Amino acid sequence: MEPTQPPQQPSSPQGGPQQQGWPAPGPYTSPGGPYATGPYGGPPGMPGVPGVPGVGPYGQPRRSTNGLAIGSLVSGIVCCLPPLGLVLGLIALPQIRKKDQAGKGLAVAGIILSAVSCLLLVVGLVTGAIGSAVDSFEKGVDEASRTKSPFALRTGQCFGDDGKLEDYATDVEIIDCAKPHDGEVTGSFKLTGYGKKWPGESEIEGVAEKRCDTINSAYALDTWAVPTDVLVYYYMPSGQSWRLGDRTVTCAFASEEGSFAGSVRSDASTLTADQEHFLKSVNPIDTVGYREPDDDPDEDFAANKAWAGEMLAAIDGARAGLAKHHWPGASTAPVAALGKELDAAAEQWRKLAGAADADAYWEAYDTAWDAVPADLGAKARTGLGLTDTLPVEEGPSSSA
Repeated sequence: MEPTQPPQQPSSPQGGPQQQGWPAPGPYTSPGGPYATGPYGGPPGMPGVPGVPGVGPYGQPRRSTNGLAIGSLVSGIVCCLPPLGLVLGLIALPQIRKKDQAGKGLAVAGIILSAVSCLLLVVGLVTGAIGSAVDSFEKGVDEASRTKSPFALRTGQCFGDDGKLEDYATDVEIIDCAKPHDGEVTGSFKLTGYGKKWPGESEIEGVAEKRCDTINSAYALDTWAVPTDVLVYYYMPSGQSWRLGDRTVTCAFASEEGSFAGSVRSDASTLTADQEHFLKSVNPIDTVGYREPDDDPDEDFAANKAWAGEMLAAIDGARAGLAKHHWPGASTAPVAALGKELDAAAEQWRKLAGAADADAYWEAYDTAWDAVPADLGAKARTGLGLTDTLPVEEGPSSSA
């Protein structure tokens, strides 16, 4: 076969393009002016040029994704509202066909997932599994909301302590005070003056006992309403929590013998002005009476004589407090009678506080105690609507 010549390009009339006045090869020229050549040999804006909105690679508009199809898929995945995902998917399919949109696969997946979720929902409702799950969830949320650190407790809250108030507690359960509980918070205070060094358990205990005793006394002025086995208790910082900045002591009334029901709170927030005035007047007699020295006058005469002076001051204070207040209705007569009994008691305690020696002290001791009204005004308490019966000792008490 004979060799062939390469085909010849036909020449343009009149010697080629330039001879006809055509522009030289280079930027594309149009009536609007020159444009830089795009990746497909045309100006920007021509079909197929990337970066031009709404234009596909072959000159066709880009297909948008149907929004309802996306919503159907999301609803089907999260299983929050399965019927919604099913409805959205069924609406999306005809829209996709009509508008030539993308998203058919999304809509179909959403319909399937939603249908499965709806089926599971129906099965759960029929078998009761959903109700049980909801109940368990609510119970868990409730328990979590009631479980707190002892130092997160607030005044007036009642609580249960799984450690039975014996060891350091990391958490306690908040309980309705009307229900049986281990303790009731009376207040709290910050330890100051110790710096960063852990002062030791015994040091903090000494401070906590005094401060919490005062806080508890102010919280429960109606002492007769406090069960005999409910005593002063407190949560204090441990050595580890101290290093983390913990300085809070939380005071409470608590029972180590068993739980108790009902709040023991009786302060200005729960008492009338008359009730509060009465209790603040007479309570110091009981308070000082419990502080009688352990050593008898033969062993420590000075301490006993000083204590007798404190008792006399408490009785005189009660007399003055009752005398200067106007007592309403049914409390008028019994309060006046109590005042006269305290007048007689003051005379005997004045003799005891003025005893010259241990023998004289012993001689006046019984008479002084007998002069103090045993019930400290039970009838007056009745007239004022206070607890008028001393709490009964139900068993051996223990220290907090």
